[in-house]
Formats: sequence, structure tokens, C-alpha cells
Amino acid sequence: MAKQKSSQPKPSNTYQRIYQVVRLIPVGKVATYGQVAELAGLFGKPRVVGYALYRVAPDDDVPWQRVINAKGEISTSAFRDGNDDLQRVLLEEEGIAFEKNKIDFGTYRWQPPRELIDELAEEFAAQDEEE
Repeated sequence: MAKQKSSQPKPSNTYQRIYQVVRLIPVGKVATYGQVAELAGLFGKPRVVGYALYRVAPDDDVPWQRVINAKGEISTSAFRDGNDDLQRVLLEEEGIAFEKNKIDFGTYRWQPPRELIDELAEEFAAQDEEE
């Protein structure tokens, strides 16, 4: 019996895709969990982005603070040991302003160029074929 290919990337590959996308978000811009998920080829899986970013070490080069929820807010969690406040501080240091605890997407949302979106889609499709 032939082994069926999974339609989902392996967890480690999934997280690496997420980190690759998040590293592309420029200073002073933010993206949503859903936006990162889509760019990583994980349509409809924004929570996976949250799980991946929760695992980022403080000294890692992944700018986790630039990913926020679809309401324009920092998603809070009792499990982050104060990192909710740290996320806001880091974003403010990058020049991002909050108004009533929200970020204005019209000003700060990252809009990657079409060429970059196409490049990522091709790269991730090729990775899926290799697995």
C-alpha cells in the first residue's frame, strides 16, 4: 500500500516557514497572525503562527513582536510571563503608535509586494513537493 502524502507541512518545516515570513516584516510595520499564516501557505491556520511565535527565544532573530491579532491589538496570554507588555514596548520603540490599545492598520500594516508573495508561494510549493 502506498504511503499517502500529508497535505500539511511537518511541524518543524511549518515553524521555519512562519519564521521566514515574520523576518520579512519591516521595522515599523505589523502583520496579523492570519496574514503570516497565508503567506506561509497555512491558509486558515493563524493559531499555528501563535504557537510558533510563542516558541521564539528572546535572543532569536525573529521579530515576533510585529505580529498582532486581526483587531489590531496585542493578543494577551497568561502564559507569556509579561511578554505582552514587552511586545508593546518593542513596537513603540519601532515607532508604532497605539490608540486605545490598538494599532492603525491603515498606517502600520505590512503590505508585501506581489513579487514577494509569488516568490514565497513558489518556494513553499517546491518544499511541499520535496517532502
